[in-house]
Amino acid sequence: MEKGRHPLRRLLSHLKHHQLTVILASICSILNKFWDLAPPILIGMAIDVVVQREDSFLSNYGYPDPHNQFLILVGVTVIIWVLESLFEYWWGILWRNLAQTAQHELRMDAYDHIQNLEMQWFSGQSTGGLMSILNDDVNQLERFLDQGANDLLQLATTITVVGTIMFILAPEVALLAVIPVPIIVIGSFVFQRRIGVRYKKVREEVSELNSLLNNNLQGITTIKSFTAESRESERVNIASGSYRDANRDAIRLSASFVPLIRMAILFAFTANMLVGGWMALDGELEVGAYAIIVFITQRLLWPLTRLGQTFDLYQRAMASTTRVLDLVDTEIGIVEGEEELTNVLGEITFNDITFTYPGRESVLNEINFEIPAGSTVGLVGSTGSGKTTLTRLLMRFHDPLSGNVAIDGINIRDLKLESLRSSIALVSQNTTLFPGSVKENISYGNPEANFEQIEYAAGIAEATNFISELPKGMETNIGEDGHKLSGGQRQRLAIARAVLKDAPILVLDEATSNVDNETEAALQRSIEKISVDRTTLIIAHRLSTVRHADRIIVLDSGDISEVGTHNELIKNNGIYSRLWAVQTGEVEK
Repeated sequence: MEKGRHPLRRLLSHLKHHQLTVILASICSILNKFWDLAPPILIGMAIDVVVQREDSFLSNYGYPDPHNQFLILVGVTVIIWVLESLFEYWWGILWRNLAQTAQHELRMDAYDHIQNLEMQWFSGQSTGGLMSILNDDVNQLERFLDQGANDLLQLATTITVVGTIMFILAPEVALLAVIPVPIIVIGSFVFQRRIGVRYKKVREEVSELNSLLNNNLQGITTIKSFTAESRESERVNIASGSYRDANRDAIRLSASFVPLIRMAILFAFTANMLVGGWMALDGELEVGAYAIIVFITQRLLWPLTRLGQTFDLYQRAMASTTRVLDLVDTEIGIVEGEEELTNVLGEITFNDITFTYPGRESVLNEINFEIPAGSTVGLVGSTGSGKTTLTRLLMRFHDPLSGNVAIDGINIRDLKLESLRSSIALVSQNTTLFPGSVKENISYGNPEANFEQIEYAAGIAEATNFISELPKGMETNIGEDGHKLSGGQRQRLAIARAVLKDAPILVLDEATSNVDNETEAALQRSIEKISVDRTTLIIAHRLSTVRHADRIIVLDSGDISEVGTHNELIKNNGIYSRLWAVQTGEVEK
């Protein structure tokens, strides 16, 4: 299973279509480091020329004059520095662009996958936690690809190239230089495993913190109304403190790594300097070769001090990779069909529907009813009776445990989700608007609509008057979730949006429950207009909203208790009649 694989393998598998870029970037990183290691050799050769003159290493290649030898060294130096600079430019371009591209693609893959997950999955998630994955975790991957991948490649190149040179020049000295390397590498892997557990905890804590902050910012009105600022500050303080403590735990281990590595490097460097120096004094090692060894030992060992930092970056990235790709690999519970709705009449049938939310008692018990095409049906009942659940099953946000829902005789499980949902316009109690203008929010129902169609939809929703009074009319920015508008104004925009969608089926889920009587009357007039010649399902607590429906279905504890028109149900003296009496103060005769 994907989730059982190492996070690096999963990341590389996910980015396999960038394989060529990864290969080119890796080659540039290796060649950049290869040429970067050349200057110590050139310095050693220059010292060799000064000491040996006509007997230097370069004289063996037909250049006995020391002056000419220095000209050659200068020319080679220029070429090497140019090559090093070119490959540094190219690895920077390739790795950084790959990091940005991977960041973008992973974020979009995760976001697109989230949009395809069933609504039941969202009930077990927090908005802050998901935001943490889409932003912070994806950014951790970007930081690793931006710098960490290059560091690991160049470190491997350094160990290989320097080790080879030193064994060629002086095997005895080389052994002293490389003794700490396996100790450092093994220690790094041990460090990696231990720090990995700590960074997993860090990721969990930042998710909790983001979730709390997001919830509090959305509920700032409630916090202020209950004067709960100090309580919420304390909650944020505790969550932020837990995040800080988790980071401190990781930092404590991370900070101890470099000093320990420096001690291992100290041994190798001083041993090299001492043994190599004695060999040079005894004539067993050329002065130039000794200079190369001294300089190149530093090039070998000093980058190891950054190994902890690189592993630190790597481990953060792998912890984030696991969270992002676990999200991407989450199995989609709703499997769509292949059929499409055409020439929709709007006949809706609920056949033996039984449904239960996880961990709860049964919500719907073998529900059966039919909504004829073009008719208006009201659904009423107490809170928790299953009214909204029926609309969620119709939209296929959930699937019933048994039974099926059909539109025009076609089981909605056999339909493509886009075909199903494009045939239904939903106006819910909790209206969601988007940052942008009034026009953009209305046209959300039909992005291709022209201005005249948008104005017509606003007119049907009786929103024209308040829109004209806004500072910029249709172009007025309504803020995040329309916070600059009243509840009634927001609901009218939601109805205008549904009008513009012009779907054959209209679902109104408590669309008038949070508005005043005057606004409710206006919204009811709008509903009457838009329900003409389309199938309309109205869910309401306010019975006045459904009294003119062709048929009213009364739900009670997941069962259908009554069905009829308003007048018929009043005469039945059942649940509907009692609800009407409570809402009006008297039973209508």
